[in-house]
Amino acid sequence: MSSSSSSLLLITLLAALLHCSLLIQRTVVAKEQYHEFVVQEAAVTRLCRKHIITTVNGQFPGPALEVSEGDALIVRVINRGSYSVTVHWHGVRQMRTGWSDGPEYVTQCPIRPGQSYTYRFTVAAQEGTLWWHAHSSWLRATVHGALIIRPRAGVPYPFNAGKPPAREIPILLGEWWDMNPIDVVRTATRTGAAPNISDALTVNGQPGDLYRCSSKDTTTFQVKSGETNLLRFTNAALNTELFVSLAGHTMTVVAADASYTKPYATSVLMIAPGQTTDVLVTFDQPPARYYLAARAYASAQGVPFDNTTTTAIFDYYSSSSSSRPAIMPTLPAYNDTATATAFTTSLRGLRKAELPSSVDENLFFTVGVGLFNCSAGQNQNCGGPNNTRFAASINNVSFVLPSTLSILQAHYGGAGAAGVFSADFPSTPPVQFDYTAQNVSRALWQPVPGTKVYRLRYGAAVQVVLQGTNIFAAENHPIHLHGYDFYILGEGFGNFNAATDTGKLNLEDPPMRNTVGVPVNGWAVIRFVADNPGVWLMHCHLDVHITWGLAMAFLVEDGVGEMQSLEAPPPDLPLC
Repeated sequence: MSSSSSSLLLITLLAALLHCSLLIQRTVVAKEQYHEFVVQEAAVTRLCRKHIITTVNGQFPGPALEVSEGDALIVRVINRGSYSVTVHWHGVRQMRTGWSDGPEYVTQCPIRPGQSYTYRFTVAAQEGTLWWHAHSSWLRATVHGALIIRPRAGVPYPFNAGKPPAREIPILLGEWWDMNPIDVVRTATRTGAAPNISDALTVNGQPGDLYRCSSKDTTTFQVKSGETNLLRFTNAALNTELFVSLAGHTMTVVAADASYTKPYATSVLMIAPGQTTDVLVTFDQPPARYYLAARAYASAQGVPFDNTTTTAIFDYYSSSSSSRPAIMPTLPAYNDTATATAFTTSLRGLRKAELPSSVDENLFFTVGVGLFNCSAGQNQNCGGPNNTRFAASINNVSFVLPSTLSILQAHYGGAGAAGVFSADFPSTPPVQFDYTAQNVSRALWQPVPGTKVYRLRYGAAVQVVLQGTNIFAAENHPIHLHGYDFYILGEGFGNFNAATDTGKLNLEDPPMRNTVGVPVNGWAVIRFVADNPGVWLMHCHLDVHITWGLAMAFLVEDGVGEMQSLEAPPPDLPLC
C-alpha cells in the first residue's frame, strides 16, 4: 500500500472515530423525560364570574415543559375531560414522528373522553421557546403551555456574551371568553356568522388591572435592579395579534420560534398567534412597578376585535416600590401596520442561511377570507353578510377535515387514501386576478370545499409565495407550517411581482421561523427543504380562519432507507 493510501485510510479512520465519539457524546448527554398530561375540567374565576374550563393537570395555563436540546419527550395524554382532544407540539420538527404532531384528523384521530395516547418525539437542533396546545376545535383557549428548550449542558447561549440570564420568565399571552369557547365556535359554525370576540386578553392566564374584578390576581414578576432577565413570550391567543411593550425598558430580541436572531433592540414587539419571541431585558431603571402591556394589532378594516389591554407588573425587588402606581407604556394604535412591519422586517438570522442553491418547487398560494353562498332548500343558517356563510381558503380551496380517518393514516395505509383526501392541491391560484384590488369581483369570493394535499418529493427545495387577498376583508394572516422551520426571505405590500421582487429577497441572513405573518394586502416568501416525510398541515393560526378552511397540507414522500422514511404508527394511535 502506498504512503498516500495509508494516509488517506488513517484520515478516514480518524474521521470515523471522531464521528462515533460525537454520537456517543450526544447519546450520553441527551435525556428522556416522561410526563403525564391529564385533560380535565377545573373551576376558575375571571371577570367576576366562576367558570368551568378544560385544563391540563388542573392548571391554566398548563404546565411548562423544560428540556435541553436533544432530549426525548414521552407525554401520555389522559383525557378525563368532556371533549375529544389532541395535543400539538407547536414548532417541534417531529423528524419522522408525524404520528406525534397532533392536529386532529390530519395526523391522528382525537383522543376521546376516557381514553389516552402517548406522544413520543425528540427535540433536536432547536433551542429557545416553543409551546404546546390543543389542536381540537377551540380547546387551545385554555389547553396550552410553554415548551422551553435550553442548550445542552456546557453549551452557552449565543447572546449576552455567553452569560446565562439571571432569570428566565415564560410569558404566555392569551384570550378569555366569558362563555365556553367551544360553544362560541359551535354557534358560529351553526349560524355561518363570525364568532363572538373575546372578553379579555391575558398574561399567564390573568387579565390584569384594567379589567373588572381582576386587580388582585394580576400577574406580577419580582425583579432585581441590575439583573438581565430572559423573557420568553408566546402568543397563545386564538384570534388576536398583539403589540407588547414594557414601560421604561428596552427589549432586545435574541430568538423567535426557537431560532436565534441577531440582537435587535426595540420598545415594542408584534407577536402573532403561534409565534414566540425571546427578549433580554436589563432592569436598570429606578426601582418602581412597571406595566407589561399588550393590545391588539387589528389590520382588517371594519372587523370587530377585542380592543382591550392586558397588563402584568414587573416589580423591582424593593419594599418602597410596592405601594407606588405602576408605570404604563405607550402602545401603538391598533391599526399601526407601519410599526408591525418595522418589527417583522428588522429580524435577521444569527448566522448565514443554509439555503439550497436552486428551487425545485415554486409555489404561489393565495390566502384569505371568502363567503359561501346559501342556496334555497339547503336548510342552512346563513348569518354572514348578505345571507352568506363565512369561509376562508388557500388557492380557492377551503380545507375540509376528514372524519373517518386521519390523512396521515390514509396515506400510510395507501388503499384508503382515495376516500379521505386527494393529492391535487393547486400549485397556483386557479384564477389569476388583482389580488389586492380595492374591489375584487364578487365572482371570486366563493371558494370550493375540499380535502386536498400537495405532494412533495423527499429532499425537494420548496419556495412558497404567500399572497394575501382583499376578498371581503384583507388582514395580516399568521401562517404556520407543521413539521418544518422555514426561512422568511422577504415580505411586501401589494401583489408579488417575480420580476421586481425576487431580487429584493434576503438570501444572506433571513430569519428562520415556523409561523410567518403575511402582511395585510401583501405577500411573504418562505423557503424550506422537504426533508421530513409525512403529512404536514399549513394553516392560518387565527383559529376563526382555520375553522373556516384557511388550511392545506403537504404530503412529503419517503426518501431512501429507514432514516428518510416515516416511522410506523404506534399501537395506541386513537381510532376515529
